[in-house]
Amino acid sequence: MSPTQSTANPQNWVAMHADYLYAFAITRIGDEEQARDLVQDTFLSALEGLDKFERKSAERTWLTAILKNKIMDVYRKKSKQPITKSLDAQEGESQFFEPGMNNWKKEEWPAAFGIEEADPLQHKELQKILRACMQKLPPLWLSIFSMKHVDDESTTTICSELKVSDANFWVIIHRAKVNLRACLQKNWY
Repeated sequence: MSPTQSTANPQNWVAMHADYLYAFAITRIGDEEQARDLVQDTFLSALEGLDKFERKSAERTWLTAILKNKIMDVYRKKSKQPITKSLDAQEGESQFFEPGMNNWKKEEWPAAFGIEEADPLQHKELQKILRACMQKLPPLWLSIFSMKHVDDESTTTICSELKVSDANFWVIIHRAKVNLRACLQKNWY
C-alpha cells in the first residue's frame, strides 16, 4: 500500500482521537478504567485491521465504529451477570404510580431537575450523579438502558443482541427509569 493510498496514520491516533473516544466510552460505560481499556483495545484492533480499512469513512468514524462494537461486547457480557443488587422495582412503582395504572400520583409528579438553566457546572454535576445512579442498576438493566437512551439503538436490535423478549425489554426499561428517577431525586438537590 502506497503512502498516498492510506490516510490512516496510527502514529497520530492517540493525539487526534483518544480524548474523543474516551468521552464516547465513558458516557456509555461509566467506568473510567474500563473506558481507557476500551480505547486502547480499539487502537490495537484498528492497528491489526488497518489493511481492511477501506477509507470510505473518516478515520475517527472508523475508530468509533470499532469502539462501539467493543462497548456492545461489554453490554452483552454485563447482561449475562446475575443480579446481585436488590432493587425493589415493584415498591418503587407503587410509590410513584396509581395502583393498577400508569398514571403518576399527583404528589409524586416528577419535579424539574434544574437542568433547564445554562450552567455548565450544574450540568456536569448532574451527569456525574446520573452515571453513579446508572451504576447502581443491575447489569442487564444498565445495558438495556444505555443501549436505548445513550446509543439510540432500536428495541429490535437490543432484544436481539441481549437475548431478551420484547415484553421483558419494556418491563426492564420502565423499571430502570423508575429507579433512576428515585436515585436522581434523592441525590440531586
